[in-house]
Amino acid sequence: MFSKEEALKIKKDFWIGFAEAYPRKWLLHNTKIKDVTLKFFVDNKTAQVALEIEPKDEEKRKIYFEKIESLKTILLEEYLPEAIFERDYYLLNGKCISRIWIDIDKKVSVNNKNTWNEIFDFFAEKMTQFELFFYEYEDYIKDLEINT
Repeated sequence: MFSKEEALKIKKDFWIGFAEAYPRKWLLHNTKIKDVTLKFFVDNKTAQVALEIEPKDEEKRKIYFEKIESLKTILLEEYLPEAIFERDYYLLNGKCISRIWIDIDKKVSVNNKNTWNEIFDFFAEKMTQFELFFYEYEDYIKDLEINT
């Protein structure tokens, strides 16, 4: 078990290490769609890459998710075959969002430096695929006037 300060230092070192291993600007929050973001996630049990849809307006969340869901076959066949789609995903704080994500298929931990390179490689590979998919279909996803 780590103290709060030690845990914060480990996380900081992890993200610095990732930035050094893959020094590029990731799309993440710059999707140009309010409340639609790409995210990295790592804790002491797993690592994930996700596309999260979290507008306060429930109808917008539904539309964005259905638009991406309408592209599910393409996403799974051409970009991320292991992606998981969840219309109603509950965050720890109880907030309901929509989420498409990929879990790493190995036991990894932000606290175990021996797994960091695996996580870095996983993040880079899967996020690149998410970005390629997003850039290819962003006009369709963005346009709320185009129905699914």
